[in-house]
Amino acid sequence: MFTMRPATEADTAGVEKMISARCDWQEQSGLESWRDDVGDLAGQAASGFMWVLETEGHIVGCTTVMDQAPPKDWTPEEAEEPSLYLFTTVTDPAYQEHKPGTLIALWAVDRAARQERMWVRRGCFFPELVKYYETQGFALVKEQERSAGHLYLLARRAERLDLGGLGITECSAP
Repeated sequence: MFTMRPATEADTAGVEKMISARCDWQEQSGLESWRDDVGDLAGQAASGFMWVLETEGHIVGCTTVMDQAPPKDWTPEEAEEPSLYLFTTVTDPAYQEHKPGTLIALWAVDRAARQERMWVRRGCFFPELVKYYETQGFALVKEQERSAGHLYLLARRAERLDLGGLGITECSAP
């Protein structure tokens, strides 16, 4: 069973360890990693916007959840539609068989529906991630050129899901 809960400052070390494990896996796979940003990413645990996925006391994933659109990414009309926005979703490759990234995405889809929002939106810079997010039910909405690279923006309609049937519970506090 996995639990999704708000991160706290006390989670910073566990989040950093998990992100470092992801960086190791990415580098061993010949992929770019966030090695230089691990501390900054883990520091988001104290922001009040990060959620962690854990099992048996181990943090196996995290995501930052915002309810406001990045102004450069979505039109004013799109930004007016009540949505959740996922950023910096990272998972521990040691738990890959449990699909923690998919569990986090499905939790967000259900949470958005419970909050009476229309969408869950996210962006990424890698076409391989677009394909992965499409397996989670997200659709590519548009693409933009940025100084950081080619940005892909995706969305999925919010809907109620049986989180318990997926092996996920949500706690409002750690």
